[in-house]
Amino acid sequence: MTSSKFEPNDDILDFVIKKANGLKGLVDRSLEIIPNQCIQPKEHRLYKSQIDNQESIPTIDLSNFDDLNVEKSIQEAASKWGCFQIINHGIPIEVLEDLKDAGHKFFELPPEEKVKYCKDNYGAGESVLMFWSAIGEKNEKVLEWRDSIKHGCNPQNDSNLWPPQTRNQVLEYQKWAKPLAKKLLEILLKGLNVNVIDESLEPLLMGTMSININYYPPCPNPSITMGARRHCDGSCITLLFQDDTGGLYVQGTEGDKWIHVNPIKGALAVNIGDLLQIMSNDRYKSIEHCVAVDSSRARVSVPLFVNASLDSVIGPFPQMLKDGEKPVYKHILHSDYWDNFYRKRPSGKASLDFAKI
Repeated sequence: MTSSKFEPNDDILDFVIKKANGLKGLVDRSLEIIPNQCIQPKEHRLYKSQIDNQESIPTIDLSNFDDLNVEKSIQEAASKWGCFQIINHGIPIEVLEDLKDAGHKFFELPPEEKVKYCKDNYGAGESVLMFWSAIGEKNEKVLEWRDSIKHGCNPQNDSNLWPPQTRNQVLEYQKWAKPLAKKLLEILLKGLNVNVIDESLEPLLMGTMSININYYPPCPNPSITMGARRHCDGSCITLLFQDDTGGLYVQGTEGDKWIHVNPIKGALAVNIGDLLQIMSNDRYKSIEHCVAVDSSRARVSVPLFVNASLDSVIGPFPQMLKDGEKPVYKHILHSDYWDNFYRKRPSGKASLDFAKI
């Protein structure tokens, strides 16, 4: 039996996770003081002095996707920044707005409905999974200020297990987003002199996909919490739709400043993940990013993670080494990398060390 009532002596992890109230459940009880389990250590917070208001990541217009200048812009952004925004990408704005609305509808359900999709551990092969990011040892966990639900978008996954509030919207988005992700990857691989994605490369680059819907409730004191600590994605690439609340920050090129990814209506943010950095032997860079929360508005974001299949062997493409360049990374089983990534997360770029020679 779930309960949306939270008493001062209650176990917050039990209330938030096991009873599926989520962080939203805390906010709904007119929370004024942030629980200790949600207060981030000072070194993991985002301070105004760390924000660079002068720089911005590139915005690339995909109206003419096959233009060589567009291809070059994508490849250069992946090399210099590891992140860029795309506009006129072909996905109708209605599809994105429906996805956002679906997120609000699901997370505004009563806990007895959400608990049907709740599991304690985040697994790679799950078809649907509601989770909260609890970091640290069992008795010292810190919750990021975020509720999430994952949809495994793979042939073996059953979309009938997805919540009815999100099922059709995620399926429609997947229909548009998958070919877009493939086209972006083909352009990125072209910059590495790798052939287009064929049957042999598809499992390595697009073997698994998942679409998360993240819900960041309003926070009474956002300066001491984080929606997501600094981290890199363990994907090949990630496509992110965010609403107009804002809050996504990426590491600047100088390394000691954070740059806000200003929301653009209908745009998608694209970031390079660790796997593509490994495969490109550091030509492309995975990007550290974090999420701040708002004091008055709930934020919804929807990342689409494009990954290798778990049984793939990842390492630098042979084309990266044909002229005698030394490999930075060894070849490893993706499932081993995945296990290490989630044991260490969030760890900035430290997860790449696992694959280094």
